[in-house]
Amino acid sequence: MAGAYGEHRDGADRGRRALRTERHLRILEFVSEHGGADVTALAAWLEVSGATVRRDLQHLHDQRLLQRTHGGAVTGDAGAELPLRSRAERFHAEKRDIARAAAELVPEGAVVGLTGGTTTTEIARLLARRGPVTIVTNAVNIAAEMVPHPQVGVVVTGGQARSRTWELVGPGAERMLADYHTDITFLGVDGIGVDRGCTTHDPLEAATDRAFLAGTAEAVVVADRSKIGKATFARICPVDAVRRLITDAAQDHEELARMRGRGILVTSTGPLRDGRPVEAGPGGH
Repeated sequence: MAGAYGEHRDGADRGRRALRTERHLRILEFVSEHGGADVTALAAWLEVSGATVRRDLQHLHDQRLLQRTHGGAVTGDAGAELPLRSRAERFHAEKRDIARAAAELVPEGAVVGLTGGTTTTEIARLLARRGPVTIVTNAVNIAAEMVPHPQVGVVVTGGQARSRTWELVGPGAERMLADYHTDITFLGVDGIGVDRGCTTHDPLEAATDRAFLAGTAEAVVVADRSKIGKATFARICPVDAVRRLITDAAQDHEELARMRGRGILVTSTGPLRDGRPVEAGPGGH
């Protein structure tokens, strides 16, 4: 009985943490979009008490993710970019589905480029269990996970480390990537749409991502539904620079239809047909 109670308590604690993280993400997105928000409006929008919102805002202020003000908050220096550990908890099941669809594109023995991100990390884990494969990455967390797997060759770029994303970026990373060719590269983004293309929060990261794209035979964006139609600060490339998008967004999402119209192959891991992800090319569904 004690063991069962302990498991129940652990499960309840995990559930509360997940709800709190989701709430923090929604607050950051709201504040980023509107430039600021007051406690009363956030409490009504989130359907929680004002006391809960004030605690959330103080936590996010302490993490330097926004700036606490009297009665509310405004956008901080970091905007809506959460650290990697926090982002990993959001849409976790959906990201694993996207990763499975992505891994199916990788033939045995391929050289795979992986930028940083929670979804690309899931792809690396799947490839490591399957092997053999060579992974070229600028994400130190991915590299650290791959090193113990003897069937995985790991190439890590140099560069300047970003603490929020655990990525190596800048001229050092770009120079090293110029010397390598990958069969396929999976690109994590903070936003993707026809009008602004693929975007991220940091200009150095955007430049390093472009170096990945310059040296690959096939570029694939992996993005959960929160990234579709969104644009963040730094542009990586036009949407036409990638061949394929894998996402959990609904097939009839207006932005996905626009991308198909531009010739992008779109794989949706949301609604399934015959137990497999649904892929559609231009004009498809």
